Amino acid sequence: MAVSFSIFSWPLAASAQSPNFHPCNAQPALPICQHGYGRRIATARWGAPPEALDPDTAVKASLVTRDPSREIEQLKSTSIFVQDMATSEVLFARDENVVRPVASIVKLMTALVVIDAGLPMDEKIIVEASDVDGVGELPSRLAAGTSLSRADLLHLALASSENSAAHALGRTYPGGLPAFVAAMNVRARALGMDDARFVEPVGLSNENMASARDLARLVHAASQQPLIRKFTTEARYRIGDRAFRNTNMLVGRSHWNILASKTGTTREAGDCLVMMIRLGGRQLAMVLLNAQGMSGSRFGDAVRLRRVLDNRLAAQP
Repeated sequence: MAVSFSIFSWPLAASAQSPNFHPCNAQPALPICQHGYGRRIATARWGAPPEALDPDTAVKASLVTRDPSREIEQLKSTSIFVQDMATSEVLFARDENVVRPVASIVKLMTALVVIDAGLPMDEKIIVEASDVDGVGELPSRLAAGTSLSRADLLHLALASSENSAAHALGRTYPGGLPAFVAAMNVRARALGMDDARFVEPVGLSNENMASARDLARLVHAASQQPLIRKFTTEARYRIGDRAFRNTNMLVGRSHWNILASKTGTTREAGDCLVMMIRLGGRQLAMVLLNAQGMSGSRFGDAVRLRRVLDNRLAAQP
């Protein structure tokens, strides 16, 4: 496991928990894991009680620490990368070059390709059965036959991680899904995402892969697009008479200046989170992949990293 840091002088003593630490791995007979993505499905299907949130995800979680080393020991994410995108200074890194499935983080690339194409955002798109069927075990909130603007579909894909919306965006790209996927990979190369590979626009395939370092480049590029910034930083929003919430529970909280963000969860990818944040006059990319432990550990890790960063910045003259 490679761990590095630049502005910090504290030891990084603890590693992340073992990959894919889920009950479904310990008990293969379970029909679906009950953590993260799978836990929500289990709750919907069988009334399984939700797992307690990581305490550091609490709304009033402190952003102050006197023991940065302890915060680092508690990090649950397997791959972590924090970089100042203006100076390229790496502030924290753990297994940042390991290539992993990235789940719905891929939707940031989906959004970039849609915006790059200059497609009309007010154009109405009808959601088809192919968009709804086979795009995950969580039920789609969009029924086949629903007519929404491209902007609304993009909003749903980014903020609420609606799989059918992302699929519809790729399907209606000039040349269809094959051309869309090709454009995703061309854009990745242009961004210098050398280890990234994309095969579909939704994020359910384990063949959508990238390193944490790659994803820092992606979220930084996404944050430069006003529409992506707007859609990914709204905690709640409405489309027609329906209300939706952002999947990033840190969005909208005081003391968090989030410029862009995206979550992702599958059994293989674990719980993932990427954000661009403004902190201490810096614009930082924060990438957390394959977070283990309680539901909400990726958000808890973001809080822990924020404490460490705040501690160091406060100590600077």
